[in-house]
Amino acid sequence: MSATSTRRMIAVMVLIPALVALALWAFAWPAARIAPRDVPIGIAGPAAATAQLEQRFEQREGAFDVHRYDDEAAARSAIEDRVVYGAVVVTTEGPRLLTASAAGPAVAQLLKEAVTSQAPAGTQVQITDVVPTSSGDPRGSALAASILPLALAGVAAGAVVTLLGLRGARAAAALIGTAVLVGITAAALADSWLGVLTGPWWTQAGVLGLTVLAIGAAVAGLAALIGTPGLALGGLLMVLIGNPFSGASSAPELLPEPAGLIGQWLPPGAGGTLLRSVAYFEGNAAGAAVLTLSLWAALGLTAVVAGGRRGGRPVAAAAAGHREAEPVPVG
Repeated sequence: MSATSTRRMIAVMVLIPALVALALWAFAWPAARIAPRDVPIGIAGPAAATAQLEQRFEQREGAFDVHRYDDEAAARSAIEDRVVYGAVVVTTEGPRLLTASAAGPAVAQLLKEAVTSQAPAGTQVQITDVVPTSSGDPRGSALAASILPLALAGVAAGAVVTLLGLRGARAAAALIGTAVLVGITAAALADSWLGVLTGPWWTQAGVLGLTVLAIGAAVAGLAALIGTPGLALGGLLMVLIGNPFSGASSAPELLPEPAGLIGQWLPPGAGGTLLRSVAYFEGNAAGAAVLTLSLWAALGLTAVVAGGRRGGRPVAAAAAGHREAEPVPVG
């Protein structure tokens, strides 16, 4: 066995377990550490009546970020604007809990358990879902499951454009066109067929397409800058980090720090947050997610176009050099 073959064998033996360890860490660590971390919730009612309840929430240090509201109407508005995940309204008949399962079923269940456990014995807590999920996705699991296919579609788009040797404006056009068609297809499946989404059809298609474009442009842009390793780096970043850190199946505030924050800086997390906003909350609190996706898309496309103007991507150049180095058969 040659020294080169031995090195390759050792590389495979080391690399695969390392990738498995990375994948298990990225997916299992956030799931195993689910807990409330500064989850924004509201408390509404007279100050004298809500003081004790507010104190109980604040005793769970670092778990909840309590917002005070004068009445139920103000608390409902805060939920619909995505300022808080839910609110407890203190009335003479007892506490009433307002939730928004569309913002995150896991948080809604968490608030239900927290409020009912703190209610006086024999007290019935009335629960109202202010912004429910769609009838086609009552548990919110389908929307959460859509993030991984979008990430895979974006990575595939960036990789195919790169490996086909498309450069400059042609590469950018291919990425944009692919994202548009993926957005339309995904909206047709998720909204028109499955009934998972309930917002404006074309707006949802635009969000799905923008998410794929941000991911695809980032992958292709990295390849244009650093060559073939950029494809692997982009895939790892978007799929192994961006997907489990997105908080789509729970909420960013339930993930261990800083996973939730990192996830919202990456396209899968920003895409999931933006999709919830346009599907259920009339686009409220969508600004940060739109900015994040737009920056990834713009920077990635800029790198792709710049790589084309330099006369070719490193990937294409490496492939050409490899072809030139191949021996020519004799005879």
